[in-house]
Amino acid sequence: MPIIPDAAAATSAALENPTGSRPLSELARGKRSACILICDITRPVPNGILLPPLVRTLLDAGIPRDNIVVLVATGLHRPNVGAELDELVGDRWVRETVRVENHDARCDDDHVDLGFTPNGTPVLLDRRFVTADVRIATGLVEPHFMAGYSGGRKVIAPGIAHAKTITTFHSHRFMADPSAENCVLEGNPLHEEQLAIVDMLGDVLAVNTVIDEHRRLSFVNFGEIIASHLEAVECIRSHARVPVGRRFSTVVTCAAGYPLDKTYYQTVKGMVAPLEILAPGGHLIIASECSEGMGSPEFVEAQKRLISLGPEGFVREIRAKRFADVDEWQTQMQLKPMQAGRVHLYAPGLSSADRLLTGVEVIDCVEEAVAKSVRVSNDPHVAVIPEGPYVVPFYGTHS
Repeated sequence: MPIIPDAAAATSAALENPTGSRPLSELARGKRSACILICDITRPVPNGILLPPLVRTLLDAGIPRDNIVVLVATGLHRPNVGAELDELVGDRWVRETVRVENHDARCDDDHVDLGFTPNGTPVLLDRRFVTADVRIATGLVEPHFMAGYSGGRKVIAPGIAHAKTITTFHSHRFMADPSAENCVLEGNPLHEEQLAIVDMLGDVLAVNTVIDEHRRLSFVNFGEIIASHLEAVECIRSHARVPVGRRFSTVVTCAAGYPLDKTYYQTVKGMVAPLEILAPGGHLIIASECSEGMGSPEFVEAQKRLISLGPEGFVREIRAKRFADVDEWQTQMQLKPMQAGRVHLYAPGLSSADRLLTGVEVIDCVEEAVAKSVRVSNDPHVAVIPEGPYVVPFYGTHS
């Protein structure tokens, strides 16, 4: 991937040369408040590069520092606090100059009710963003195993949406759609619902980034949220999607390393990404640190139901729900690799009790698992995906 030699200069230039809007310096002039969304700790967004020029531009335009808030778009994830929040923001001056706060999807009073989408999703969004004069979403554009690509509209919903909004369009009827998958936007019900929510919200801007495997900035732009996001998608598409001429009985992948592999919840993304090149009944071997264990208590409960009910029973239970239980959608997505082949998980951070909740075979050595798979399948060819869900292989000419 191409690397931007001066990331700070490129970011400042993007703010003055936008896609589908006027420069930020003009848009912010005369405004009284601004809200900047950033992704939570699960996304390695280069916030330390993006936030300083954003905040300086807003201040130079005359917006009081007390009226600028950087809002962590946690969705239904836990808040980021203390040293973790410092790491996430990535710049001490920003932390000391403006307010930095976490979204709380369960706090009713924090949200504004905007009504319903044409598909019936209740739309409640964080008041701090809805009421701001200048609204900017920042994010990382990469393949996403439900929404096609991350970033842009996704930082708003689920990023700063109420639990009712999130659990509606993460319910079985959306998630089971075959177009709710990696690198697919057209016909993707989650993407279309997110677009509808942005349309209800009104004018929103975005800073979009693409990074390489070493977390170096490869692309940055700024502008109207939909147009600028699609421009970033076109940038990453050719790098993230890899054509492969055959399927493999042995596939070795990961959860993309820190910070995505902190939990088993996020590890599921790495299991789903390579499924198109996994031979039927093949062995999918995935390595993930899981330093924080399983994930949320709600995800743990969903995994317990999976173990108790089995895959078919779990699907029967969730199919009729209008609102999904929090984080059970990740368990639903885990069924895809479980149905496609055998999953072998190397996760040194999981306790013995947590291992029993994964629903897959937990291994102590990746090399031994690879050797066994090659021996059992009688096929020496192995597909290796060092970047996990950030790279999505596809079979032959399939698009």
